[in-house]
This record gives sequence, structure tokens and C-alpha cells, in this order.
Amino acid sequence: MYYQYAAYTEDKKLVKGRLSAASEEEAINLLSYGSYQVISLKSVTPFFDKQKLIARSSPRVKSKEIIMFSRQLALLLESGTDIVTSLELLQAQVTNQTLKRIIGEVVYDIRGGSALSAALSKHPQAFPQIYHRTISAGEQGGNLEIVLRQMANFIERGFTAEKKIKSALAYPVIVAIVAVVVVGILVTFVLPTFVGLITAMGGELPLPARILIGISDWFGSYGLFLLLMLAIAGVLGYIYTRTPVGKYQRDKLLLRLPILGRIILLSELSRCCQTMALLFKIGLPLPEIMAMVIRGSNNKAMAEALTEVQQELIKGEGLSRPMSRRKLFLPLMVQMAGVGEETGNLDGTLATVAQSYDMEADDRTSSAVGLIQPALIVIVGLIVGFIALALVTAMFGVYAQMGL
Repeated sequence: MYYQYAAYTEDKKLVKGRLSAASEEEAINLLSYGSYQVISLKSVTPFFDKQKLIARSSPRVKSKEIIMFSRQLALLLESGTDIVTSLELLQAQVTNQTLKRIIGEVVYDIRGGSALSAALSKHPQAFPQIYHRTISAGEQGGNLEIVLRQMANFIERGFTAEKKIKSALAYPVIVAIVAVVVVGILVTFVLPTFVGLITAMGGELPLPARILIGISDWFGSYGLFLLLMLAIAGVLGYIYTRTPVGKYQRDKLLLRLPILGRIILLSELSRCCQTMALLFKIGLPLPEIMAMVIRGSNNKAMAEALTEVQQELIKGEGLSRPMSRRKLFLPLMVQMAGVGEETGNLDGTLATVAQSYDMEADDRTSSAVGLIQPALIVIVGLIVGFIALALVTAMFGVYAQMGL
């Protein structure tokens, strides 16, 4: 997004210009890095966004590439290599063309006098706000190598959790697709052959075959209309969920689902705890931490609850007390946040909560998948069994007509 700004320099000169930033807050931070005092800031939409067009046509930067980049950069900095040389070495090794281009632009900005965090902040498609804000804290604290490794571990935990869920759901999805294909072949090609044979011989179709043919004929007559209605409903639902109210209602519903809702809630709370633990450990104030946690949440209902906690936190009520008034925050998180506030070890207690929620989410995901697999097998078995019964009874009907 582009922002038009007017600001004063350190020597009180008025300057105007345009910059690219992911949010208004990030634009203000970028101007602050340049020692500008912002007078006005407003978003503008260019007629032709060249950067966005390039970003869409370029290969996406994957999480595992950012993890590798962070760890290798930390290793080079620890060995005594300066930041520009380290980035140039990494640029030569990177195979992703988008990341290679971004590293080149970061090197150019650093040579021009920008800090690493400020240079990274110009590329939110690869380095989100939490990344470059954490790097900024590492630069100020003089422990950039440690912060880079912490950031790599943070991204890796989220990447690993997402990968586990995808792997667990792969088998049920494959079984469901194979079942649909098999049933479609049986109903479309096999059953009509038997029906045509029995009809030609003047025989009567058995009840299972009549039921199956009736269902097949109904889908043949109204299937296109049904698909059209489903497509319209899907488009309308998608449009609604793109609105703020629709996103909130969808995410609220997801959290209330019988089995999946608990897994989503645990994953969201784990991500919140991990983010707060990381940012608190590097020394950021809690109100700023909460702002980044809210921005990093994937669930609008959770983000709203976190926003309410942040507002009460700013009023001086602490962290655990506002959380205790909202059902989305589970008792363990509330209690451990209270212990962390009392002992000054909030990062340690929240990291423990995140680990506990990760383990519970993994167990519940495995259990859910374990229930889905036999349920799918039973459902597919019943459908295929009913079709087989229809075919067998139709075959015996043919034998009866032939006097066998």
C-alpha cells in the first residue's frame, strides 16, 4: 500500500513524498527511522501498481526459505562477517528468484544508510512486521544473531504445525476422491449395462436397482441446476466472508465447531503465546506486543478479543485479568499469564503454555483424523455395498429371465 506524507526533517524543513508500507503504523515507523516528524499521512491507490504486478508474477517466498536465510545469516554474523558481505553471500546461494531480488534490494538500502530492519520492512511479502520489528530490537540490543535464530525457530514451529495438519488430512482426502471416482464409474458405466440388458429381456428391476436408477436420473435431470445453485451459494458466501462482519461471523463459527473448533482455538492461542513470549523476551513493551499479536492472528473473533485485552491493558489492568473475562482464553493461559506477571517471567510461562497447547492440538488432530478414516471407510463401504447389491440383484434377475 502507498502512503502520501508530509513531515518535518530534523532541521525543521517541510518535505512531502510517497512511500510503500504494509500499514499506516509501519509507514510512520519508516518515517521515524529517517528522523521525520509526521504532519499528515494518507493512503493513496496508484492507477498502475508495478510492484504488486511484479510480486504476483514472481515465485512466492516459502517459510522454509526464510528459516534457512535467518539461520545462515546468524551464522555468518557470528563468524565476524559484516552484514553487507553476509547478505551478498546468501544472495549468491539462494535459488528462489523473488528472495534473491529482495536480498539485493535490502543490500542496496543498507549501503544507502538504512538499518537491516528498515530495509526488510519494505518487503512484507517475505518478511512480516513481526520479523523486521524483532530484528530492530536485536539491532538495538546488540544481539542480532540470537534474535535471528529465535525468529527462525518461531517461524519453524508454525510451519511444522501446519505441515502436520496437512499430512494428517492427506489420507482422508485421497480416500474420499477415490470413492467418488469409483462410485461415479459404477453408476455411469456399469449399472446402465445391466439395466439395458434386463429391460431388453422384459424383466423387472429389483428394488435396490430402481432406487439407484431413480437417484441417478434425479441427478441427471437436476444435477446441473443443483451445481449452479451450489456455485451461486458459494460465491455469495465467499463475498460475504470478505466483509468485516462476514469474516468475524465465519471465524466465530469455526471456533464453535464440535471437534475442529477446539483444534483451531488451541492453534490460535499457541501462536499468540509464542509471539508474546518471543517479543517480550527481546524487550518490547506489552502494548506493542499485543498490537503485533492482533495483526498476526488468523481469526477475527480472536483478534477482537485480543484488541479488547489490549485496550484494558493500556488502562492498567494487566494482561491476565482482562483475559479472564473472555471465554476464548483458556484457564491455563490465564493462570500462567498471571504467574508470569507476578514473577517477571512472562516469556517463560507463555512459552510453556504454547508448548502445552501445541501438544494438545497435535493429539486432538491425530484423534480426529483417526476417527475420520474409519468413518470414511464405513461410508464408502455402505455406498459401494448398496451399488453392489443393486448389481447382484439385477444380475440374478437376468438369470431368472433366462431360466438359469
